[in-house]
Amino acid sequence: MVKLLLEREDVDPNYPDKDDRTPLWWATNKGHQGVVKQLLGREDVDPNPLDKTDRTPLSWAASKGFEGVVRLLLEREDVDPNRPHRGGLAPLAWAAGKGRDGVVKLLLERGDIDPNHPDKDDGTPLSWAASKGHQRVVKLLLEREDVDPNHGNKDGQTPLTWAAGKGHEGVVKLLLGRNDVDPNRPDKDGRTPLSRAATKGHERVVKLLLEHEDVDPNGPDKHGVTPLSYAARRGHGRIVQLLHAWKFVETPDAQHPLYL
Repeated sequence: MVKLLLEREDVDPNYPDKDDRTPLWWATNKGHQGVVKQLLGREDVDPNPLDKTDRTPLSWAASKGFEGVVRLLLEREDVDPNRPHRGGLAPLAWAAGKGRDGVVKLLLERGDIDPNHPDKDDGTPLSWAASKGHQRVVKLLLEREDVDPNHGNKDGQTPLTWAAGKGHEGVVKLLLGRNDVDPNRPDKDGRTPLSRAATKGHERVVKLLLEHEDVDPNGPDKHGVTPLSYAARRGHGRIVQLLHAWKFVETPDAQHPLYL
């Protein structure tokens, strides 16, 4: 049917609906690879049309994990792989946040891809993958020398901070395996990855961080509260024991406001 319609000279292959969705948008969004191939075979088809949310067909295909469609789109030299939607998320960030490792791999093979493209909150594809616990995606991104593993968002939260705070042990292990990852980098509240993990009761993550030779177990936040203090306040007894048993961990002040 698409082939028959495209044979008519009076058919506009880029005609949008009320939400600015073109035929290519619909075919891409539904994963209809054969139709996408037919449409992209025409030079007059726009491969980067924006819908009402400013998302491109590539953005939708990437987020939904349609690898075949993504591959077809990337074969067009005029496809913009870094075009973000109005929230700043580029196709790579969508794929990373959804755990679409096959799509992430395809996008990273494109020479003009920006692996650190930030969203409106300065979150990167690595941040999205780390915060969601998508270990295979994190591994793919960390294999790139041009990926910044310490990039903080507007709140200063790095990929390690996100992974530690969410308890994603495998991701934390991958990040700590990089020599250039700062394990003590504080966010805007002065909270370190260890502080976030201790507060949430993620025992295995706390242990991983403590085993890293560069981790400061006593790093206080901007209010002077240490990881041990947070763990004690939240009642995470096993983490308190871990921190107490660790060398050079200071005992929290019983008169600190956290205990009053």
